[in-house]
Amino acid sequence: MEENIFDSNIEILPNGIKLITVKRQTGMCSIHAGIKIGSLYEKSNEKGICHFIEHMLFKGTYSRTNEELNNDLEQRGGEYNAYTNYDSTVYSITALCEELEPSIELMADMLQNSNFPMEELEKERGVILSEIRTSKDDIEDYCFRRLHEIAFDKSPLRYDTLGDEGTVGSLTRKQLVDFYRAYYVPNNCVITIVSPYEHEAVIKLINENFKLWQEKDFKREKIIIEKNNECKEITYKKDIEQAAISYAFSFHNLNKEEELALRILNHKFGESSNSMLFRELREERGLAYDIYSDLDLTTNVKMLYIYTSVVSESVDEAIEAIKDCIDEIKNEVVKFDESTTELMKKVLKTAVTATLEDSTDLGNYILHQVLENVSIYEFVEDMKNLEKIEAKNIYEVARKVFENPSIHILLPEME
Repeated sequence: MEENIFDSNIEILPNGIKLITVKRQTGMCSIHAGIKIGSLYEKSNEKGICHFIEHMLFKGTYSRTNEELNNDLEQRGGEYNAYTNYDSTVYSITALCEELEPSIELMADMLQNSNFPMEELEKERGVILSEIRTSKDDIEDYCFRRLHEIAFDKSPLRYDTLGDEGTVGSLTRKQLVDFYRAYYVPNNCVITIVSPYEHEAVIKLINENFKLWQEKDFKREKIIIEKNNECKEITYKKDIEQAAISYAFSFHNLNKEEELALRILNHKFGESSNSMLFRELREERGLAYDIYSDLDLTTNVKMLYIYTSVVSESVDEAIEAIKDCIDEIKNEVVKFDESTTELMKKVLKTAVTATLEDSTDLGNYILHQVLENVSIYEFVEDMKNLEKIEAKNIYEVARKVFENPSIHILLPEME
């Protein structure tokens, strides 16, 4: 794969918006707008505020009521969505290409002119509180929430992006509006647009719709970077049938080549449906239906997770089996030969190709690359660097990462 695999253009507009346009033969347009503010930047009395504001941007502007705004979004005939993560808040619209201009106008209105009507705010508070309670009922969500709480003492990673019932219940309209006005500024915004239109035409549309959005100075909270605690904690919960086990390993000391080796390792370890964890815990021992590992390579997160669910009587055996899999890699019992990196190249190329063929996925991918200050063609360099990864690199990164885990065990509470 080579750079310029897609026709892209990057512009920094007069008010500071970073705009990335991609021209491709497609009948669809995809718009993504990312504000570089997420739960990592929230103060202790603001937990959940980024997510709350994400909800409120769909609740009306100075020119549209809640109903009018959502009717106008619906009339585009496509999909509109938003999400909040640790590092950013993202809004998206995907529709037919002839809907590009009205879609941009709607996105501009939401980002610049949301008015946080009090009645809608209180309704949405109830919705978010319900969302938080629902996440507590989801065993996997609850297990990871507790894992983060025990893994960190000071890092914002210990808090869920949804916030908690106490903080969300007490956030005032003034707090929401002040936060919105502080961080929803053009020089803190990245927009990506994938469409069949010429770059100049799309740039003109963005300039026309965002010209009144004024650049402002802002300062994000300093992020606390913290190594996870080595610990094991048991939590009990009523009305569950199985136990759940989750692990967290943090790593902030790896370079890009080591992270690439970790991606190869993780695929073989627990990401694929033929992984070591899958074969050992499910196929060989019959302990679990679902077992996986997952990587978060976001700049300020850097985590590897393991999750499985087993009967309570098998918790110790499952933990021993996970340890055995880790030790086999660290002690170089498992062989990583040329076929391993060849497979990873196929996996990476498949993922890249799938992303390139979907306008929405492509726009979202580019958005996060730019928000992370990483080249939008990073995958090309990854493909080249895969050739350089040797088995010794994989063993070395395993020994760096698989150390001092945080382990959370969720057990059914006995009557």
